[in-house]
Amino acid sequence: MEKLNQDIEQLSMRCIQVGTETGLSAVGITTAEPFTEAKKVLEERKEAGYAADMQFTYRNPERSTTPTRILPEAQSLVVGALHTPAPRLPESSEGDSRISAYARKDYYSDLRNSLNSVAELLESEGWKTKVVADDNALVDRAAAIRAGLGWMGKNSNILLPKKGSWFVFGSVVTNAPLITNESVIEDGCEKCTRCIDLCPTGAIVEPGVVDARRCIAWLVQAPGSIPEEFRTAIGNRMYGCDECQEVCPVGRQERRKEKFSDPSADVSALELLSCTDEELLDRYGHWYIAERDPKHLRRNALVVLGNSKKEDLNIEKEIAKYLLDPDRVLKDHAQWAYKQRSNL
Repeated sequence: MEKLNQDIEQLSMRCIQVGTETGLSAVGITTAEPFTEAKKVLEERKEAGYAADMQFTYRNPERSTTPTRILPEAQSLVVGALHTPAPRLPESSEGDSRISAYARKDYYSDLRNSLNSVAELLESEGWKTKVVADDNALVDRAAAIRAGLGWMGKNSNILLPKKGSWFVFGSVVTNAPLITNESVIEDGCEKCTRCIDLCPTGAIVEPGVVDARRCIAWLVQAPGSIPEEFRTAIGNRMYGCDECQEVCPVGRQERRKEKFSDPSADVSALELLSCTDEELLDRYGHWYIAERDPKHLRRNALVVLGNSKKEDLNIEKEIAKYLLDPDRVLKDHAQWAYKQRSNL
């Protein structure tokens, strides 16, 4: 028995070592017990309407909070965090659009590659595994907290000590009885409310609770029309919103260490509108695009151009192409954008 315990302890340490050696910023191990509190929260917020039409882990809370639904024999989760070192540029030039840090490239592919390395180690020792990341099968944030990686911030993101929330998370679900984390990171937000106070649409309705119906990150992903009351607040955000992360003091020091990413990481709204459906899906297919319909990216581009203060006839010409578009959503957003531009 002592030998078995030593072997399991060594394997647990090797999982963490392999994860960090293959690119993960932090690795923790927790049990595969159900996330009962997370299930309760998902159900309550869904009932309150805060989930809007989001699916993800809200689609089936029972499934997404029960690791044994992923792997029936599951005993442990090896949870990994991957840093997304691409904070947005300082205000992009007017008429161009901003993209959230996590969407600048397909970070989830890098995350899965690292997690697969951990899975391969476990499988080489005879254990079963299943890798999940950016998947409605598991509540990644709850797993990260229980694995001791960070705490839930008031902006509902997981904050790692002294590093902030610039991370994506995933897990290796395994039947290996690994040595699990026994301590939880204490809440480091304390009395700070900057994310709540500075949210452009007031979407953080209470600490840790985001109303997706008001959250820009969801509004630009949701199908159909963007409510007119929020279009101006979207500004030049093409995809996602980092505001609540950018104003967070915990992550500001980490951002100062990094160079801003290449301007090519941001997208020209005019250029996007000129792309074909195939080109848009080829370039941005790793994003969540509602119904896999590129019209939603064009919708966002029209909002960005409507908010632009740049005097450029090409903007009016591009918007005008959609004023009589047969698609109701594009026509509506083009008319709004054209009206906005007429007030310059």
